[in-house]
Amino acid sequence: MNKLLSIFCLSALLTATSAIAHEQHGKAMHGGIVAEAGHAQFEIVGKDGALTVHVSNHGAPVATAGASGKLTVLSGAAKREIELKPAGNDLLQGQGTLAAGDKLLLNVVWPGQKPMTARAVVK
Repeated sequence: MNKLLSIFCLSALLTATSAIAHEQHGKAMHGGIVAEAGHAQFEIVGKDGALTVHVSNHGAPVATAGASGKLTVLSGAAKREIELKPAGNDLLQGQGTLAAGDKLLLNVVWPGQKPMTARAVVK
């Protein structure tokens, strides 16, 4: 009976952990704009002329070592491209600013993997 209870408790714990992680998916955790590509979540935060992209998978940080990226910003008829480089464990960073209404196209590539593309609009 104790073994059955242990299995039940473990199952409930794993389900709850998964539900909590999924609950965080799609929500801004750093006050930025969320863009998704498959299971990956990119949160784009602009502050003091720097753009930082936090990379996660269902709330768990994703290492950006070796990754590269480009953020294309469409402001009306104007188009800007911002190069993004690793800047921490789960961060990519570049120089630029965002304004309400900007349309964002984010491309991120890890060595040996297919590029990931995500879109968002600044509100």
